[in-house]
Amino acid sequence: MKTVVENAIPESPKPKRIYAELNRSRLRFISLTAVALILIIMADLGVGASWMNVSDVLNTLWLGPSGDSLHSTIIWQLRLPLTLTCLVVGASLGLAGGLMQTLLANPLASPYTLGVSAAAGFGAAVAMLSGLTIFGHAWLGIPVSAFITSALSTLAIFFIGKGRNMDPKVLILAGIVVLFFFQALQSLVQYMASPEVLQQIVFWLFGSLLKASWTSVWVAGVILIFSLVYVAPQIWALTALSAGDERAQSLGIRTEKLRLRMFFLCSLLTAGAVSFVGTIGFIGLVAPHLSRMLVGEDQRFYLPMATMMGALVLALASLVSKLVVPGTIIPIGIVTSLVGVPFLLYLLVSKRFA
Repeated sequence: MKTVVENAIPESPKPKRIYAELNRSRLRFISLTAVALILIIMADLGVGASWMNVSDVLNTLWLGPSGDSLHSTIIWQLRLPLTLTCLVVGASLGLAGGLMQTLLANPLASPYTLGVSAAAGFGAAVAMLSGLTIFGHAWLGIPVSAFITSALSTLAIFFIGKGRNMDPKVLILAGIVVLFFFQALQSLVQYMASPEVLQQIVFWLFGSLLKASWTSVWVAGVILIFSLVYVAPQIWALTALSAGDERAQSLGIRTEKLRLRMFFLCSLLTAGAVSFVGTIGFIGLVAPHLSRMLVGEDQRFYLPMATMMGALVLALASLVSKLVVPGTIIPIGIVTSLVGVPFLLYLLVSKRFA
């Protein structure tokens, strides 16, 4: 027979039930983000010099690229490549930022703040200056050059950190050194460039979707899909690593090799994104933070959410860039910086940095 005190104490919910409810909440946030992303895509396709309503956009998409109407030309030849490139680039930067923050256990880590974007930008600028082609294809020269320099930057960060037992603070400082180094090299390339090439490089460094094409969709899209497929089996190891090196090593995970592989993957994702639209800051920083606030640190939910959130934030920035000055598309890199700076200040003021 239970005592009065035992009857007064409510039974605590079972751990399994709490865990199931937590996962349902996470899936709810992911579903809502997916719905918001679809709505923003529809809006982005409909907004421009010639406005289209949702039914026109859906009908044009349904009829396919073979239509001969004005709407078909606008959607399939102009806006859809731009919107899809925006989604792929945002998702790539979101995933790369999420991975870097997990690997370095630091909320300031992102391809932009660690200098990987600057390194990729330098490689792309060199390709523009030299007119580099791969097997006679000019569109391959910039991505390959960007990947080589971004991979060199991640190797530099990795080996500097390796000498200090992968101390996250040392890795961040190494990233800042790499950032200033490649920014200086970018300035040198601009100084050496002819006025025509300099104009091209400077406009590209703003970060703009105006040169997006179906080629950028396919190249950056293949890199993103490959990265997602490669990361999927590593989810459990990354979750263990987020709990600390010692705990991950006690589970048999070779943390050093895992970091090196993931660093290379981040450099590939960044190169694929930067090669076609220029350096776009803060997506790799903002998207992982928003994802962590919504679904927590569990990498099974966190990384997919960071990927989707990166696409959502950049799509929103694309929409804003069209609406600020009607008839003019402001370079999207300017919009993301204007959004990212106040967000970073908010994190600092609210003391959300661990």
